[in-house]
Amino acid sequence: MHAAIKSISNDEIDVAKFSPENPTCFSLNLRIRIGANETAGSDDFELCVCTPEWLHQTTWEPRWGRHLLIVREYDFSAIEQCIQSYVADCKGDSWNIVAGKLARVFAWEFEDYQE
Repeated sequence: MHAAIKSISNDEIDVAKFSPENPTCFSLNLRIRIGANETAGSDDFELCVCTPEWLHQTTWEPRWGRHLLIVREYDFSAIEQCIQSYVADCKGDSWNIVAGKLARVFAWEFEDYQE
């Protein structure tokens, strides 16, 4: 089973048209819908994309960096390619195995879910 991106979006802006005021100092939360390539369904994963300058200006105390992609400047094409590349490498015998690999870098909506 292979993971496939179904869509990349943000709840507040159109990511295809977004351009930050300062491309070297920004933060953007992305919702990435990813599912098995054999199905139409998907789960929600989230990722914060930001620059070192944004971290420098907004972070004063120690902070963990999970679910974070740090880029030098805003280039949605490069960001999307980085995400696509990671997702394409996520394979496994079941969706739970694949989703677990995705959850290493993306915040998975079902992470820590227990039945």
